[in-house]
Amino acid sequence: MTQKTRILIVEDDMIIAANIGLQLTNLGYEVTGLESRGEEAVHHALENKPDMILMDIQLKGKISGIETAKNIQQYIDIPIIYLTANVDDATFSKARETHPFAFIAKPFKKLDLERTIALVEEKVLEKNKEIFSNDTLVEYQGDRIFIRNQNKLIKVLLEEIMYIEAERNYCKIILTNQNYLIVSPLSKLCEKLDQKNFVRVHRSFVVNFSKLDAVAESHVEIGGKLIPIGKQFKEDLHRLLNKV
Repeated sequence: MTQKTRILIVEDDMIIAANIGLQLTNLGYEVTGLESRGEEAVHHALENKPDMILMDIQLKGKISGIETAKNIQQYIDIPIIYLTANVDDATFSKARETHPFAFIAKPFKKLDLERTIALVEEKVLEKNKEIFSNDTLVEYQGDRIFIRNQNKLIKVLLEEIMYIEAERNYCKIILTNQNYLIVSPLSKLCEKLDQKNFVRVHRSFVVNFSKLDAVAESHVEIGGKLIPIGKQFKEDLHRLLNKV
């Protein structure tokens, strides 16, 4: 069964948000939530990891949609589609810094929404297909794994892995100067890793404990990347820290 594309709606007018949500549901998409404040949208995105975000530029709360997108992108890469009424050149330039996949001008028609999301969805799927065609996990061998990359078998030492990020049914393996994508659920991959060296800090992230640069209340930092800490994993992480 094909998985539904999961979309977070961030819109300051909840009536409009609910209407968009209904339209998307009728089109066969899964709406992960409706948020009107940037702060809550960041938290929702990190916890639920939607496939894309419809982001109103003007939001309730202390941060704008652009700032919300930047905060989310510090942790995870999620395609952004901005919803906007009237945007001046300065605001548009700031929005472009977050590399959005598209802009939808308000007021918009149902067809505009449907076509834009379909185009963004197609871009994301094509990008993933290209990665899948090049990278796939081959096998584990003790302290290393072998990954097929462009018709070659690449040896990756486990100690060189900084962290692993889950993306649905595949995992992104992050090294210092190289990234690989493998077809494997994160839970299955975790079974093969040394639990003393690799710790799960979020349902979507496993980190190499020896590579941690800093640990904060809500995130860890590794190689300049901020990775969120899930509530259910915080106790295990701090237990390891106390042993050091």
